Amino acid sequence: MVCLELGPLESVAADPTVTDMTITSEGRVWVDRGNGMEEHHPRFPLRSPSIVREYAVRLCAQLGRRLDDARPIADASDERGVRVHAVIAPLVPHGASVSIRFPSRAAPTLDALRRAGMYPESWIGLLRGLVRNRATILITGGTGSGKTTLMKALLNEVDASERIVTVEEIRELDGIAPPNHVALATREANVEGMGAIGLPDLVKATLRMRPDRVVLGECRGEEIADLLRAYNSGHRGGMTTLHADSVERIPARIVSLGMLAGLRPDAVAMLAEGAFDAVMHLERTGGRRRIAQLGLLRGSGGDVPYNGGAATDVPGQNTLACDMSGVTLATWDGMGMPSLSPYWKGFAERWGESGNVGNPRNTETTETHGNTGNTGSLGNTGNAENTWNPRSVGNTGNATPRLARA
Repeated sequence: MVCLELGPLESVAADPTVTDMTITSEGRVWVDRGNGMEEHHPRFPLRSPSIVREYAVRLCAQLGRRLDDARPIADASDERGVRVHAVIAPLVPHGASVSIRFPSRAAPTLDALRRAGMYPESWIGLLRGLVRNRATILITGGTGSGKTTLMKALLNEVDASERIVTVEEIRELDGIAPPNHVALATREANVEGMGAIGLPDLVKATLRMRPDRVVLGECRGEEIADLLRAYNSGHRGGMTTLHADSVERIPARIVSLGMLAGLRPDAVAMLAEGAFDAVMHLERTGGRRRIAQLGLLRGSGGDVPYNGGAATDVPGQNTLACDMSGVTLATWDGMGMPSLSPYWKGFAERWGESGNVGNPRNTETTETHGNTGNTGSLGNTGNAENTWNPRSVGNTGNATPRLARA
């Protein structure tokens, strides 16, 4: 087992409140204890750029990564999930720049994240229900917003009898609770440029490993094509993360990644809508991480089927069938009760652990959203019984329905 040794900065690693540490080219050390970056003055400072460079090289060497003039960027992690990213001159003015991310010392749980204020208490039943009912989940947000932490907490809710296969570029998901866990990680090419194993190869390999859940640590390139195909071929309950700045911006990110794999935008839209049952968007404000939006992805025309890329004949909706929308079902500003869409109730009843999920004080709107005779029936078409259909969300031409504070 390889455990990173930080030498003069070992005391920082021993502090359980530290989540991130960075070292500038001049040797200045900054740490984040959950309230933003603060400068740290180590007992034995890194006094010059040459010392910083040597320190960075030694860190990466411990983890089996080259860091030299031929390979001036390195990214690696140890068995505990401590992640190191280092860049040396001439990509930085001099010396080296080092970023180190520390995982939570304790295995994250949904209860612990709720106490930390990541989401409102009323959502815990829904989050557990999404996992236990095998929803396929897309987690989005910026760097350091808590995507991996939330994913690990959700995976810790998986039943011990299920087989989880995770795929990562840098290992961060080790140590989750379910015992039947296969952790795959990419491999760089050797000095001859041979032997590289990338994310697309590993995602394909997962389908031959009898997985109950396929989890991709972060989707950032052409591997999205194989992941979407897997999630559309009966492999439900998976999860992945994606860098995006809101639920509404997710379709553009997914389409751009799909194009890297040679997929047409309309093909990406159809695959993505069928792949993901729920979207969780995280934000970080003032050092605090929270689930800011819950939503889903919807193809153009709502419950109108795709027709090969031709214009969809929906009144008040002049869009192509390859379009895809990110629909926000709930937002939370980190205080008080969340704001809920009229479609929230059907979503919560479909995926929640019990009927009382979301917000017990939420009341249905009297507006008609795609109804043909009922008021406040969340996208029904005349039936008294409310059956959740994600394709009916937003089928009146509005990608994001009005949210109401409960």
